[in-house]
Amino acid sequence: MTLKEFFEQVPKAAAAFSGGTDSAFVLWAAKKYGCDVHAYYVKTAFQPAFELEDARRLAEELGIPMTVVDMDILSVPEAGENGPERCYYCKRAIFTRLREAARADGYSVLLDGTNASDDAGDRPGMRALRELEVRSPLRECGITKEQVREQSKEAGLFTWDKPAYACLATRIPAGTPITAADLDRVEQAENAMSALGFRDFRVRLYGGGARLQVTGEQMQLVTEKRKQIYEKLGRLFSAVLLDLEERNPSD
Repeated sequence: MTLKEFFEQVPKAAAAFSGGTDSAFVLWAAKKYGCDVHAYYVKTAFQPAFELEDARRLAEELGIPMTVVDMDILSVPEAGENGPERCYYCKRAIFTRLREAARADGYSVLLDGTNASDDAGDRPGMRALRELEVRSPLRECGITKEQVREQSKEAGLFTWDKPAYACLATRIPAGTPITAADLDRVEQAENAMSALGFRDFRVRLYGGGARLQVTGEQMQLVTEKRKQIYEKLGRLFSAVLLDLEERNPSD
């Protein structure tokens, strides 16, 4: 099935929009193939401010209406406790809230940006999507991440080369309760790293310190900007450590 055929079968839908590459391409395809689509962005403590800025920019460029839904994700006990099933409870709570908002606006079908490269398996988040009957047009049409990027570039979407981004909750070690204060300082640290020229990296909580993970290509940049990094992050953490193992962009 092609995306054109998918949207012929689904002429009206709500789309969960994170501001990332995949969901941006879903919105573009929906608009291109005549779907009456409405974007919904759930604003929680797990999403950094730049994601909302990107989402608003992309929706405006495409001329697609977007609703921002505020949600206190830390009020979901299983999410804040940060156990092994955190992603399941988080995803289920967010998409339940999204479905409620979409139905109130007259949309019965809810889409997300899962692509064919994503490992469905029994991942907690994927399980939640299946239970809530969320449709994933990219996955259903066999479109991989590489194809999403290629076609997004051809379509002129600024999100085409946006690095993969996992929510801020992934910066907190599993089993460590998540607090708004820790999420805030991680976000501040990653904003500081971005301002120094880093891309596709993570700042993870490590005890009272920060553990930096960067790609191999950026190790030299860490050395060059060591003092600036410590000046910025040392205000937020008791120690700033560099993980010498190359970071996996997908986590």
